[in-house]
Amino acid sequence: MAFTADNLAADDRFLSAILHCADQMLSIYRESPRIASIFAAQQRWLMAHAGFALHYGHPDDGRRGLYSGRFIDFAVRNDIASRNTAAAFMQEMLAYRFLRAVPGPDKRTRYLEPTEIAEQHFTRWLVTHMMILDSLDGGERADKITADPSAMMAAIQPLIARAIIGSERVRSPGATFNLFNWANTGGLVMDYLISRLPEFPRTAERVVLGPLSLREIREQFMISNTHLKRLLTQAAAMGSVGWTEPSRKGDFWLSGRFIMEYWNYQAAKFAIIDAAAEAVLGPAVRDEPQARRVS
Repeated sequence: MAFTADNLAADDRFLSAILHCADQMLSIYRESPRIASIFAAQQRWLMAHAGFALHYGHPDDGRRGLYSGRFIDFAVRNDIASRNTAAAFMQEMLAYRFLRAVPGPDKRTRYLEPTEIAEQHFTRWLVTHMMILDSLDGGERADKITADPSAMMAAIQPLIARAIIGSERVRSPGATFNLFNWANTGGLVMDYLISRLPEFPRTAERVVLGPLSLREIREQFMISNTHLKRLLTQAAAMGSVGWTEPSRKGDFWLSGRFIMEYWNYQAAKFAIIDAAAEAVLGPAVRDEPQARRVS
């Protein structure tokens, strides 16, 4: 049986899993900032999932095929983006050569498909998540996917996309998470902050990360000083981040509430991914001692 969000949220081992996930997302960014920009804010991430799902065959539709009109209508209907934002995203993906034109059944329509580089990175995203699930229960999801990545991606990703797009727990897990994840590059900044957690006792009101270099963040993620300071100032006003001394001096900390928003988001997302994997691959073969939950 697939993990549930509640299972994962209650499992203390899941912290190391989400820290690893944050590190992997940062690694993708360092290797390919343009690709990683798709994961850097929730709206872009949702649009990317929508595009892949339409290309492979969205479960609620059954048709395969991606073209601008269909994508834009889908994005608007599912409250992902406005028509103008969705259209601009498609043009950006074409300009970056993450999409290309292909022949389709209707010669009057310009059909599109993900390029190899886009598929490779999205498959890496999928395999990374499967490896983390496998680490929790001794399953073999990642091996099964890497044995036939194109077929597995086409079968699993649309199920993930449908569930993610329809999940309030993924799309809006909390006010501070939403602040970061809807801001341009904010998702990467949040991953970076979470990746620096030394530990997280669940009863802690805050966890100190140590010194924080805004310059390092700006240079690493190509974010402006104004944008970064505005983001952290807003989060600080919410009581979600701060420094141990006035005027951004001393060590930087994250509130326990903010960390739990991130934790619960990851739990909901991983549960969706596991359910999709189980639907396609069958139940994971689990090592019972590893699978023991924390109640």
